[in-house]
Amino acid sequence: MIPVSDTYRSIDAPGEGLFKDNGSRFIALAYPVESEEEVKAIVSAARKEYHDARHHCYAYRLGLDGSVWRANDDGEPSGSAGRPILGQIDSAGLSDILVVVVRYFGGIKLGIPGLIRAYKTSTADALSHVKVVEKVAGVRYRLSFPYDRMPAVMKVLKDLDLEYGDQDFALDCSLSVRVRLTRKDVFLEQINDIPGCEYRETNK
Repeated sequence: MIPVSDTYRSIDAPGEGLFKDNGSRFIALAYPVESEEEVKAIVSAARKEYHDARHHCYAYRLGLDGSVWRANDDGEPSGSAGRPILGQIDSAGLSDILVVVVRYFGGIKLGIPGLIRAYKTSTADALSHVKVVEKVAGVRYRLSFPYDRMPAVMKVLKDLDLEYGDQDFALDCSLSVRVRLTRKDVFLEQINDIPGCEYRETNK
């Protein structure tokens, strides 16, 4: 099934936002991410950097369809932190993004409505300070083929306007190519028509 669209909106660099209420400070940190491993590393780093904060709540959404996501309240009342953060991500129509909101407690409880407003507003402030970019979803393959098949392989790459790199052109050749989703089926069909050409999906 060929996707109708393989583009989606994300951010190109980290951004920061701030909200204060009754002595509590909510520092929102937005990051571009592409995997849950990246998310874990960034959240861990934020916990170390802001080790004296009371809470480190976060939410993220990943991928073309945004089907990979999580909202974490980190000790705040259920639904008062992670969900409002995620709600702002979704309102902005973004994916491949993580927002961590660090809270320094000011000594006065804000109540659940106050917390929702604080996490929502700080996240919105962070998102107002980032640049939104269009990303193209794709799959990366490693191609291997005999040297005499190089013209046929290169023709496919040129015809489909595909980026490639990390090439090794010897007796047996190989290269890495990134294929946007809407061209995946055509690419595989044409590569399969080249005798001796093999491919495997990679993460790099």
